[in-house]
Amino acid sequence: MSKSCKRLAMELVKCLSESDCVLVEKRSYRECVGEESPCLPSECVGLRSCFFLFASDQVDMRARIRGNKGY
Repeated sequence: MSKSCKRLAMELVKCLSESDCVLVEKRSYRECVGEESPCLPSECVGLRSCFFLFASDQVDMRARIRGNKGY
């Protein structure tokens, strides 16, 4: 389960690297993900919320016992 977020994380990084936040404004990935930026596409916002939920489920013992929800 520790590497199950890896694919989702790589998709998020790819989406961020193609966004205006990184390309035009020259901000770091951490800055672009950490705040509600209007220059982020809706795909990146959706990937970000899925990734954060997925990563928080790994900390939750009930979710660790039951397994992944199938994101």
